Amino acid sequence: MEDWRDILLVDGYNMIGAWGELKQLSQTNLEEARDQLLDMLADYQAYSGRRVLVIFDAYRVPGLGVTYKQKNIQVYFTKEKETADECIERLVREMRHRRRQIYVATSDLVEQHVTFAQGALRISARELKLVIGQAKKEIEAQIKERTQAPLKRNPLEDKLSLDILLKLERMRRGNQEDSK
Repeated sequence: MEDWRDILLVDGYNMIGAWGELKQLSQTNLEEARDQLLDMLADYQAYSGRRVLVIFDAYRVPGLGVTYKQKNIQVYFTKEKETADECIERLVREMRHRRRQIYVATSDLVEQHVTFAQGALRISARELKLVIGQAKKEIEAQIKERTQAPLKRNPLEDKLSLDILLKLERMRRGNQEDSK
């Protein structure tokens, strides 16, 4: 069955390089920086319902052309001699449908001019970080609200008609008088 959800394509190393904390982490542990990016995007995916695909230039990682799913996110490592920008352009061309919108998160505006000409919408690295932060705040607020809300009883009287409730009350009173 065809997936008609909106799609977010993310240039992975582009986001890592644009987000200060991930950029700093990538200097010492690139794999950990990628994992943190995927964790943030997985939370966003679960909140937004968008299909998220993260594209990494494979020149930094062995196993060219590898694709796998991690935490409900499709992860692509580009083929040999294919940049992330070229891969994103190809994916937009392959996935373009009238019923869904494709968003591309990148700070390489010039590199993606063909992609945007095909109708994809741009989300800058800064905008994506803000959207992810807002989604995280809303998720935390919902969790806090649920944990702080008192447990509500589910009274029978909310589900039954007044006539039936009166009959049940008569039965209860009758049983109390019998037990005396």
